[in-house]
Amino acid sequence: MAEFSAGPVRCAAKDGIATLTLDNPPLNVVFRGLTEALDRALDALERDPAVRAVVLTGAGTRAFCAGSDIAEFRPLMRPGQIVPGKLALQHAVFGRLDDFPKPTVAAVNGLAFGGGLEIAVCCDLIVADETARFALPEIKLGVFPGSGGPVRVTRRVGEGRAKELMFLGEPIDAATALAWGLVNRVAPPGQALQAALALATTLAQRPPLALALCKQAIDLSFDTTEDEAMRRALPLLDRVFSSKEAQEGVRAFFARETPRFGTDELHQEQRMPS
Repeated sequence: MAEFSAGPVRCAAKDGIATLTLDNPPLNVVFRGLTEALDRALDALERDPAVRAVVLTGAGTRAFCAGSDIAEFRPLMRPGQIVPGKLALQHAVFGRLDDFPKPTVAAVNGLAFGGGLEIAVCCDLIVADETARFALPEIKLGVFPGSGGPVRVTRRVGEGRAKELMFLGEPIDAATALAWGLVNRVAPPGQALQAALALATTLAQRPPLALALCKQAIDLSFDTTEDEAMRRALPLLDRVFSSKEAQEGVRAFFARETPRFGTDELHQEQRMPS
């Protein structure tokens, strides 16, 4: 089975289970190199017949993945830049994880914020450490989740709870995530990876074609295809990342100040012809 121990995504394999580890200290944030490495890893694992299931986790104990590297997208906050410069790649790679034909299990240790939560919900099942926390805090920067959150999180927890996560931007704990249906299981502190591996071992014993086709059948149960929903979100993401609110949110983040969001742009958007 494929193994690689260097780079922002590491892979270890044993007994038909591949464990991918996001490794970008200190909080495993998403940057282009990590996304590209994840794509290469998925390619290798999809082609490897010895791999029957995949576990995805984060290095260390502080975070599964604490979101995107804000400094990376800061230069892209002008019309027509954020999608080709960052989000198109993330859409493609995260979508590949979501559509991966072999069962995937996220082992969430620490923080799963922003893009980190968006990666986790691409996995078929999520096992959370009891101390894990989940959030979609992008609204505090004047934007909204740009790599599938509005689609995939909503499908997991429903409209009302998805809006609570995305409108407020506040974290929830593992117990709440379990009650909401965001995660499947909660493990004692320090045991999320072991619990995820045990679950993956069971999945690896199931018939692979049946699992793959079952996954496709479940995906067909939604009225709007994910690809169509994601495509329709791209122009909205381009607008929000190039907005004055986004500029203010990121400025305040780096200045360690409270952002001052106005309402002028909202009214301008409402007056724009459809």
